[in-house]
Amino acid sequence: MEEKMTVGVIGAGTMGAGIAQVAAQAGHPVLLADARAGAVEKALDTLRATLDKLVAKQKLSSDEAVAIHGRIRPAASVADLAPCGLVIEAIVEDINVKKQLFRELGGLVAQDAILATNTSSLSITAIAAACRQPGRVIGLHFFNPAPLMPLVEVVPGMATDDGLAIRCAELMRGWRKVPVICKDTPGFIVNRVARPFYGESLRMYEEGVADMPTIDQALKDIGFRMGPFELMDLIGNDINFAVTRSVWEAFFYEPRYKPSLTQQRQVESGRLGRKTGRGYYSYEAGTGMPEAKPDPAVAEAITRRVLAMLINEAADALFLRVASARDLDLAMTKGVNYPKGLLAWADERGAAYWVDVLDALQAEHGEDRYRPSPLLRRMAASGLSFF
Repeated sequence: MEEKMTVGVIGAGTMGAGIAQVAAQAGHPVLLADARAGAVEKALDTLRATLDKLVAKQKLSSDEAVAIHGRIRPAASVADLAPCGLVIEAIVEDINVKKQLFRELGGLVAQDAILATNTSSLSITAIAAACRQPGRVIGLHFFNPAPLMPLVEVVPGMATDDGLAIRCAELMRGWRKVPVICKDTPGFIVNRVARPFYGESLRMYEEGVADMPTIDQALKDIGFRMGPFELMDLIGNDINFAVTRSVWEAFFYEPRYKPSLTQQRQVESGRLGRKTGRGYYSYEAGTGMPEAKPDPAVAEAITRRVLAMLINEAADALFLRVASARDLDLAMTKGVNYPKGLLAWADERGAAYWVDVLDALQAEHGEDRYRPSPLLRRMAASGLSFF
């Protein structure tokens, strides 16, 4: 791909503006478009303030900051993106809105221009079907905040041209990102494999295994930067619940992804997390975080159960060829800052240990959600490791 090709970004919210910054820092002229009046101007003002802070911290020179900001220009409409060699959309997660946009883009840009969606869970194949040339449509899923988070999931759809994923992965490396190539399945890698971190923690709370602070602390003690309830409050309980429900429905109501009634009630009550001042915890001024209840046996039960489900999910993604073992582990460490790759973590105790944990959970609960992946069971029987 041409190094200095013009990059179009549609959507000037936090994600779109972040992607525009990343492309501009890599030296590309960028056209930033948004249908909302004043959204692009606001994004450019925010970017200027961000770049000034980087200059103050001596992470950029003044000249570099001016050059980066100067490479991003507002586009009055989508039609202004006609000269772009790559267009990335970062708009609302509504497949019908995205399909309409790609239908329009297909008739505007050059035939060899690449059209990318930043969707986190919608079908690339379905979005591409709206375009007259579906072969040039691909998923480039950045993580928030895009300038700081290294991972980009590169997701070819069923009709994506051969070789385009590799070309896009190379481009992302040129943007100083860590690309992983994955199959077009619900949730891709991260939003699929991470579901048990939240879902199993919610189940343990509902069963009375431990309270929320204790579950959070147990998982932080083994290296996770935030506990699941803290993290859901940061993400937004409405967003996390919507992603969980989307993945569950997209997998035809697979029990492993079943949403939690507790989380649904949080959303219904308006307790969405930090952004509303209250979620699983209170964030009002003067309110302290509740303390965990230390108990080594309980902490061990919590971590064993969550890790077993996470490892099983990663093994199943490998079994279904969603991505390579290397890319699966890379996605979780670079996309959501897990302390270790889950398959490498599985190898530390061996697949047989985790199969025993899952079999015991399935026997205790009588639920199919705990069934071991065929690959994990096969690895346990053979004594092989993932790496």
